[in-house]
Amino acid sequence: MKRVLITGGAGFLGSHLCDRFIKEGYHVIAMDNLITGDLKNIEHLFKLPNFEFYHHDVSKFIHVPGELDYILHFASPASPIDYLKIPIQTLKVGSLGIHNCLGLARVKNARVLIASTSEVYGDPTVHPQTEEYWGNVNPVGPRGVYDEAKRFQEAMTMAYHTYHGLETRIVRIFNTYGPRMRLNDGRVLPAFIGQALRGEDLTMFGDGSQTRSFCFVDDLVEGIYRLLLSDYAYPVNIGNPDEITIKEFGEEIIKLTGTNQKLISLPLPKDDPKQRQPNITKAQELLGWEPKVNRAEGLKITYEYFKSLPNDELYKMADHRGFEDYERK
Repeated sequence: MKRVLITGGAGFLGSHLCDRFIKEGYHVIAMDNLITGDLKNIEHLFKLPNFEFYHHDVSKFIHVPGELDYILHFASPASPIDYLKIPIQTLKVGSLGIHNCLGLARVKNARVLIASTSEVYGDPTVHPQTEEYWGNVNPVGPRGVYDEAKRFQEAMTMAYHTYHGLETRIVRIFNTYGPRMRLNDGRVLPAFIGQALRGEDLTMFGDGSQTRSFCFVDDLVEGIYRLLLSDYAYPVNIGNPDEITIKEFGEEIIKLTGTNQKLISLPLPKDDPKQRQPNITKAQELLGWEPKVNRAEGLKITYEYFKSLPNDELYKMADHRGFEDYERK
């Protein structure tokens, strides 16, 4: 039985990856410090003999006994609320965290796949974004801690690939949604659905003309799985190229939820990307991958999940357990 370590395994994407690798017959080791992850996302796996959980911060030395075939580094705060509240931890998990994962991979002779992001493109001047575009990022702006952590992570991974001959894979993830997203994490989709469920007006930034492209989580996981098993070491965009403006998206959510709230405008945050759309030609050609779930279908599934959450989840503010302690380190 092949063994895989998934850092950030109790998070939104990490937990879905745990499910997929269990389904594929792997022994799965999930690692998470639970700052933004939640054990509820993986509690259904605890009873399985081929699943383990390590409560550990990947920014500190990692020890995993036994053989490892694959390491997937998905530990990271991943929303504006997260990386504005815990900026130092965001930088550390993308620098010290990846260094620890790559070092472990060398010892174990394991293949590493890292979760990069469309945020490496910043506020892009090229549209749609191809993997060859180097980006337009403000390194000292409020979003810089996330963008630059991910850019450094890519550079460190490629250094280990070229210098040590380590087998590495890099996925650049575009906006993804689905069950297990935190309702209060500040990203546009859970924000809109949460506001609709609470009977509040939907708040968009600016005039809502900025665009996003939303990929359903099952499609993303399929793309990641195929990339891991491929022989391609350079970055690959995985996302849904179906682009929509935030204003149109808000109108879709109002229609989906059957509410009669208004869309209201707030000032645009600093360095907020105005366009986001993946060019997925590489994924299509190299992996035979493209998204299958259309937005209407994916949103319906996601809305049903959010509707099933208890009221205390619906009304609580973003929770960063112990982040003050991490900030001092």
